[in-house]
Amino acid sequence: MKEPKVLVALSGGVDSSMAAILLKEQGYDIIGVTLKVYNNYNYRQSSIERGINDASILSKKLKIPYYVIDILQDFENEIISYFIREYSNGRTPNPCALCNYTIKWSKLIEIANEFDCQYVATGHYAKINNADNRYYLTEANDILKDQTYFLWRLNQDFLQRTLFPLGALTKKETKDFAFEQGFTQIAKKKESYNICFIPDGRYRDFLNDRLVRRAGNIIFENGENAGVHNGIWNFTIGQNKGFTKINNQSLYVTRINSEENEIVIGEKDKLLNYYALITEINYMKYESISATDNFQAKINYKSPLVDCSFSNRNGDIYVHFDKPVVALAPGQSIVFYQRNDLVAGGVISKILHPKPQ
Repeated sequence: MKEPKVLVALSGGVDSSMAAILLKEQGYDIIGVTLKVYNNYNYRQSSIERGINDASILSKKLKIPYYVIDILQDFENEIISYFIREYSNGRTPNPCALCNYTIKWSKLIEIANEFDCQYVATGHYAKINNADNRYYLTEANDILKDQTYFLWRLNQDFLQRTLFPLGALTKKETKDFAFEQGFTQIAKKKESYNICFIPDGRYRDFLNDRLVRRAGNIIFENGENAGVHNGIWNFTIGQNKGFTKINNQSLYVTRINSEENEIVIGEKDKLLNYYALITEINYMKYESISATDNFQAKINYKSPLVDCSFSNRNGDIYVHFDKPVVALAPGQSIVFYQRNDLVAGGVISKILHPKPQ
């Protein structure tokens, strides 16, 4: 019987490389591919070229076909434009979550179909399960490296054709395996925790290079003027750097009013949120969510889980937090879990500050 074919996304890093080796050892017929996303303005070019070189060396050692697919324009149009647009509108985007669905998986599935591959695979730390005809993500064994938060947009069609070989491994086990396989250089590579197209993490410099600066007012919660800003994208909700204290109380960015081009600052209690409007919802473990169900929410990759529930008001979905959450921001991804299973995800559209009655 012919073994299933798998298209493996290779970055040249330790995770995707070891994912390919594990699948090869398990008997899969694999093909390697790198999706090339950098542009001429992007100073990541040299590191991406090194990644392609390392992926090419790996593919030769594994004796598998390897291809580099240039998706520069798609990435520019779908991800970078979204990133810039969201910040210019006073929102806090999550480009990785959007990229995984719009670019990475969409392109991988498309390429897999061309090569007659049944599955696609990546080096993400996550697991896939299915029950009651639903495919869903479960957190990886290495909870510190779990990446399900960034994968909440994946739909049922994508999930049923995806393999995550590293889901049951810890990062240490993956690196140890790389050393055992003789890929010392790959195992020693430093990890990047920043947005792929802004490797130094200085996203405000990136935005200021791409946007025309527009001065506006910084105001207190009571409407009084507190200063001038040079672009709302230079501020995020919860930021307190550089603001003068009042009555020995630190001041924070509490709201960003893009229509008025205003930054609003206030004391920390103004950052406490009890519920929010959620849009772009992708249901994963269940087809829908009942208002009687209780889940836990994660509002960014490193944040602790928060107990919550839902309500549906004329088709609008609201999440209610059992305890106030600090510094929610429109545009953020919010992901809901039931124990270790990913139930659904969405985008915070609007913050509602008062505690619901």
